[in-house]
Amino acid sequence: MKQLGIKAQWVKPWTITTKDSDFSSELKNIFDEQFNPERPNAVWCSDITYIWTIDGFVYLTSIMDLFSRKIIAWTLSKTLEVSCVIETIKKAKARRNIDKPLILHSDRGSQYVSKEYKRITETMQCSYSKKAYPWDNACIESFHSLIKREWLNRFKIRDYDHAYRLIFEYLEAFYNTKRIHSHCDYMSPNDYEELYRRLQQDELQLAG
Repeated sequence: MKQLGIKAQWVKPWTITTKDSDFSSELKNIFDEQFNPERPNAVWCSDITYIWTIDGFVYLTSIMDLFSRKIIAWTLSKTLEVSCVIETIKKAKARRNIDKPLILHSDRGSQYVSKEYKRITETMQCSYSKKAYPWDNACIESFHSLIKREWLNRFKIRDYDHAYRLIFEYLEAFYNTKRIHSHCDYMSPNDYEELYRRLQQDELQLAG
């Protein structure tokens, strides 16, 4: 990615930007900051972040697979409607083969406690961060800081279309494919998942 000038950068601790909309004790944190699942599609996490443009804010909804830190689905929207979250979940389901129980973790924002969200996640285990505690969703929060610090903040973003192109470039040409993570033994998310698949195939061949 030298041509685009993208490189990994250190990210300072984030600040709280989203207020919780539901403080109900019925929303449980079953995830409990267990950031290192043993396989793909065990735990996904989701969040929404604001992106400034000259035309006004746009909103990035992302879903990360915690096993590899890969962004498996994302949607850029001009509003904060729950439909943006629903669309992102549909994309994630279509792209991943979910054959075991899955935990989907989020904060308590209004989109994630809506009837529509509960309906589309009814076959999943929904986990929620504690009240006003973003560290429960630290990995996806960190990603949203990264994409701004490493890429988006370099540009005076004109509008939705400009933001979309920049996000696509960062995710598809760098973050998922090239950017190394210490969590992934200094491999990219794609390479880390490919290694897992090869090891699983080797184990099956040995067992057979």
